[in-house]
Amino acid sequence: MANTKSAIKRIRRISRQTIVNRSRKARYKNALKKMNLLIEKKNKNDALKFLPKLNSELMRISKSGIIKRQNASRNISRITKKINNL
Repeated sequence: MANTKSAIKRIRRISRQTIVNRSRKARYKNALKKMNLLIEKKNKNDALKFLPKLNSELMRISKSGIIKRQNASRNISRITKKINNL
């Protein structure tokens, strides 16, 4: 357990930040699930409309360091490829 004043403050800050990061990660995962659902339904028009929102979400998450930038780029690339193959 933390025994200095600064360590106690740091624990409080980390716990608040963990909650924020979890909610951001959930938003990004839900966006990916929604896109995969549109692709499974072979709904190309809706998938193309949702693609910029997904790109924005992934880049925002990678910018804040929740996922790595390469991970976001790889996801965008794979999803774009899937949409083009519809």
